[in-house]
Amino acid sequence: MHILVLASDYTLYTDELLKLNPSLQLIAGNKPSDLIDAGRKCSIWLGDPHLVAELLRFGVKPKWIQSTWAGITPLMADDLSRDYILTRAVGVFGQLMAEYLLTYFLAHERQLIERIDYQKEGKWYDRQPGTLKGRHIMIVGAGEIGCCVAQMLVPFGVNLIGITNTSRSISPFHQCGTLEDLPRFLETADYVVNLLPNTPQTQNIWNATLFAQMKPTAIFINAGRGSAVVD
Repeated sequence: MHILVLASDYTLYTDELLKLNPSLQLIAGNKPSDLIDAGRKCSIWLGDPHLVAELLRFGVKPKWIQSTWAGITPLMADDLSRDYILTRAVGVFGQLMAEYLLTYFLAHERQLIERIDYQKEGKWYDRQPGTLKGRHIMIVGAGEIGCCVAQMLVPFGVNLIGITNTSRSISPFHQCGTLEDLPRFLETADYVVNLLPNTPQTQNIWNATLFAQMKPTAIFINAGRGSAVVD
């Protein structure tokens, strides 16, 4: 069985796959136009959605595509065939996203950037830092990744608010709601984290009206899709 690996950093995937099974027959690259024949030969593709979409437009298709991303928007284009099995990367980004966001939370509270600037100038930074304890953190998009982020924040004593597409209780959030509840929760949030996927319902959802309902001191972090925010 031949497997096509089509990704910007394709060697990362080929190296790991061969560690798991040295007998795999892999064809790899990052230029779709160079892999048309390989695409016809391989029934399984592992790839970045935007590159895979480009290869599909050459009229070749596999039986199964495994996306390297959690999002698969490029493969949902109207001009692309969908008569194949499509799976996406899940269960692998939660820890990474949690660490990414925690870095920003702590850097802001501990005034890390300002302290570094003072150190470069040989000055003593005497301002009192903040703390995450007691902060209201709203995670908009409390799915698998959002829950992982929330779980990492639990030891810091924060108040967690989760926003999902259906109203239900989700651990470890203290309060949960839907997108319709955004205005109400925004009034008290100290941090607002967007983790929404790119869907017709979420495009341009973050507009001037919503931002105006946030506290002047609130911090907005978009770790989801850029299409959710009006520039």
